[in-house]
Amino acid sequence: MTKPITPIPLMPLADSWHIKSRAHHCSVTEKPFEDAEAFFTALFPDPESNGYLRLDFSQEAWRARGENSGQPFSFWRTIYRPPEEDAKVEIVDRDDPESLLTSLIEQDEAHTENTRYILAIMLERKKILIETDSQKTRTGLLRIYEHRYSGEVFIVKDPQIPLSEVAPLQEEVQKLLSPDEETETLPGGECEDPSTVSPAEQ
Repeated sequence: MTKPITPIPLMPLADSWHIKSRAHHCSVTEKPFEDAEAFFTALFPDPESNGYLRLDFSQEAWRARGENSGQPFSFWRTIYRPPEEDAKVEIVDRDDPESLLTSLIEQDEAHTENTRYILAIMLERKKILIETDSQKTRTGLLRIYEHRYSGEVFIVKDPQIPLSEVAPLQEEVQKLLSPDEETETLPGGECEDPSTVSPAEQ
């Protein structure tokens, strides 16, 4: 038996968010995903948390969605990896960019906005995060990243940092990481333009 999806009204939301990893079954049919199966992930505004609700759909369930299913804030097509593959991912040190980004997003303090964005770019360059989408909102441009291994979703506001401020900011971010981490400065002190990174297949 399929479960109906209640439409969720649009409302003001936080600019950054850390969302649970992928489900292991379709949110509509409850049929388990198979290894390497293509499926769709969608983010819906969630009034209860003032954040986002993640739902994962099989391709058949996604195509069968009706007009009353609600308009997602963002969606993308991805590939399912079973839990045993996720478990093979090496656990990283708690002082790495990924852990710091997660912590700052959960704290969601305005003064860490630039730091969160720089950390997301660092993780994208390490091929840990993949930019799946970007959405313009009333508060600015939000970039949506998915963790390559766990499937966790990170929503980070793009603060449109001037190139002249990128290198000093990277140095500040590096001070928050372990002393052994190498500075993630790009050639010429410039930060890689995220718009040049191809999003996941829609």
